Amino acid sequence: MIGLFKRIYHEFHPPAPAAPSESSPPLRIGVLGAANIAAMAIMRPAQSHPDVVVHAIAARDQARADAFASKWGVARAYGGEGAYQKLLDDPEIDVVYNPLPNALHYEWTMRALAAGKHVLLEKPSADTSDETRKMFAFAEQKGLVLLEAFHYAFHPAFQRAKAILDSGELGDIQSMEVSLAVPAGALKDSDIRFKYELGGGSVMDMGCYCLSIARDLAHAAPVKVLSASAETSSAFPKIDIGTTATLAFPKRESAAEPPAGSDAQTFPATLQSHFRLPPRLGFIPAMIQAHVKVTCERGELFYYNFAWPSFYHYISVKKTDGQGRTVESRTEKCYGEGEKYGWSTYRFQLEAFVDKVRGRTPQHWYSPSDSITNIEWIERIYEATDLGPRPASTAQVFGA
Repeated sequence: MIGLFKRIYHEFHPPAPAAPSESSPPLRIGVLGAANIAAMAIMRPAQSHPDVVVHAIAARDQARADAFASKWGVARAYGGEGAYQKLLDDPEIDVVYNPLPNALHYEWTMRALAAGKHVLLEKPSADTSDETRKMFAFAEQKGLVLLEAFHYAFHPAFQRAKAILDSGELGDIQSMEVSLAVPAGALKDSDIRFKYELGGGSVMDMGCYCLSIARDLAHAAPVKVLSASAETSSAFPKIDIGTTATLAFPKRESAAEPPAGSDAQTFPATLQSHFRLPPRLGFIPAMIQAHVKVTCERGELFYYNFAWPSFYHYISVKKTDGQGRTVESRTEKCYGEGEKYGWSTYRFQLEAFVDKVRGRTPQHWYSPSDSITNIEWIERIYEATDLGPRPASTAQVFGA
């Protein structure tokens, strides 16, 4: 319990960073939009990083930009018409953090890259796979770092869960279940997640995590969407309030290969995302779901709270015998070591991002092919639900 309070305190009161290097000034970050996620995703992590400083904020409303800058001690606040471009034109900005609505990811990431800025981009990367391919191709052409912010993958808890599966102690994966969902009442009707024209939908939001985690643990892309069903409402006919999709993933190579085309060559992974889980028994609020369950030949792994592991998580491992009886079980937790104890997923991610920009090898990376593959299969899931992919951007970016 003491550890929990300590981690929560560190999340909201990050320790002061070590003295910055005298060899080069810190990277100056500009934030596009005063989104709620900015506090957790970039502002607090930056406070404890010695090599970065959030130097500017841009918002459509000057008062909102000023309030954000005042709260966080940001030197420059751009507001009103043209604020985003003014931030990109600021020669002192090295890195742009883009947490804008999904439909604006492509345009403003391309504009940032055209302005010569590295970009930390909130997930999902864009509304279409074509947009994602263009962004990463442009980043490579410009010699700039572009990272889609799947922060969960940078945390030692997820990496430990993956290492357990990779070790082979539980045998090959037989099935997987990944769920990220919140109870009814958590999101208001006015939330941008319910706006089709802004790239809304549960698969675009929570579901993209579920898909990414399944791919990471399987070390492969899916080969087929076996089934997909979406829950909608008359208020949001084009938005999936919740989606359940089952995908076929290839099994790893084994000594005895099954016949080509056989179902024995794949395993099912069921992904659930939901904005409004119904109450239990009609009146008991549903619990937040954020877990992955992996059933293997010789046991099972259950990782609880992959989305916010710095607060609390556990990795449960059960080994079974030939009759399916549990013969050994254990629980592990990984919060980081030394000065990194209690770091949030976003803090680990920022560490890796800065290392990449500085030309160092990060301890983990989410590659362009990872981002492209993820949005490709998001599109296929939407096609299988008959809702179809989200609308592509019509923005034209000069210099891209």
